[in-house]
Amino acid sequence: MGMSDRIEAFILELMRQEQQDWITIQRNEMAQLFGCVPSQINYVISTRFTPERGYAVQSRRGGGGCVKIRRTESEELIDQRNADEYIKKLSDVGYITRREAAIIKAAAAAAENDKARYRIMKEIMEAIIR
Repeated sequence: MGMSDRIEAFILELMRQEQQDWITIQRNEMAQLFGCVPSQINYVISTRFTPERGYAVQSRRGGGGCVKIRRTESEELIDQRNADEYIKKLSDVGYITRREAAIIKAAAAAAENDKARYRIMKEIMEAIIR
C-alpha cells in the first residue's frame, strides 16, 4: 500500500473513531507521523477528500496548517468503482477481512443504483463495527 493510501485510510479511521461528521487535523503533525512532507498530506486531502466523494475541506495556513474535513450530503452516493476501491482499502489495512470484503463487494455490485449501493455498504459496515 502506497503512502497516499495509508494517509487516506488513517484519516478515514480517525473519522470513524470520532463518530462525527468532521475531524480537525494538523498537516505538520500528520507529516511527521508518516515521515513525509506536509505537501503529501495536502495532496491526499485535495485528491481523495473531494466534494464528489462526499467531503468538504476547510484549510487554515500557519500554526502547523489546520485542516477540517467533514462529510457532506453527497456522501450518500457511491458508484461501483469507488465502492470497490473503498472496500479494497479497508481490507488492505486490515479493518475488514478478505471474506467480509468479498461479501460487501458482492452486495454493492447487486445494488440497483449508487444511492442503494451506499445504503447497503453503510448497513453492512455498521453491522461489522458493532
